[in-house]
Amino acid sequence: MTDNLKVFSGGSNPDLAMEICGHIGIPLSPMEISRFSNDNLFVQIKESVREKDVFVVQSLTTPVSDHLMELMITIDALRSASAKRITAVIPYYSYARSDKKDAPRISIAARLVADLLKTAGADRVLTMDLHADAVHGFFSIPVDHLTFMPTICDYFAGLLDLSKVVVVATDAGGAKRAGRFAKRLNTSLAIIDKRRLSDSNVQQGLVVGHVKGLDAIVFDDEISTGGTLVSTVDTLKRAGADNIYVGATHPVLCGQAVKNLRQTVVSRIVVANTVHVPAEKQFPQLKSLSVAPLFARAVKHIHTGESVSALFKP
Repeated sequence: MTDNLKVFSGGSNPDLAMEICGHIGIPLSPMEISRFSNDNLFVQIKESVREKDVFVVQSLTTPVSDHLMELMITIDALRSASAKRITAVIPYYSYARSDKKDAPRISIAARLVADLLKTAGADRVLTMDLHADAVHGFFSIPVDHLTFMPTICDYFAGLLDLSKVVVVATDAGGAKRAGRFAKRLNTSLAIIDKRRLSDSNVQQGLVVGHVKGLDAIVFDDEISTGGTLVSTVDTLKRAGADNIYVGATHPVLCGQAVKNLRQTVVSRIVVANTVHVPAEKQFPQLKSLSVAPLFARAVKHIHTGESVSALFKP
């Protein structure tokens, strides 16, 4: 079944790629990534991919532009080497945050990157928990959109007494996503009234919903600078919440995020390994759950022509 299946990894998260291969039962295929003296990227595929079903694992993490260019050059190299089908596996698609024209004379970069991936030669995209569901529609090639929700729900269901839990959305925009989380756990939902003043400066006010005396699970798609999370924790504590937990898919943790999160009263921050977190960004409250088994199953389903959505049926 896996004779014609090949998995390659870019430089952003090779550990996840190797773990995916381990669950599939195949070795990670070799490729060389280096730079010329003029700083141009060089990618060479080190084995034949002619008429193979190829998957390239690459998260769009810092440095995002380098990792994006690396992915596109790899896809182009695979296309030139006569791969039968190329699937870009992008666990974290960072440009999904640029999904609308909310200021004059700006680019909707999520759509632009989608077009670039197709132009490079990608036949399909496999990703997880896009910041905005609308980004799915920016692609003119098939997209399989996985979610971390079942994994993280199972974790919290085994950790907490759900009769004393409320799920909290960090703002109205995230209410739909947090609502699905609350429904799956069969808990109530609260929403924070948030005003974003800048990329790292967030002002929060009222809590809409009952949180006093309850354990709160703050649910969001990613943790970037941590500004939203820190102000959310402060708001919930003032509103009388008991223990506070955080669930997020992508631990981007840029800027002063780690320093700020270390100082919060959060009991645990549960994330996926869609983004590689180096040792210097690890801290006691952070708990990473692997999504490699889910990606491995999705890769096998795509390879054999089975339904990917069937992976999420109860």
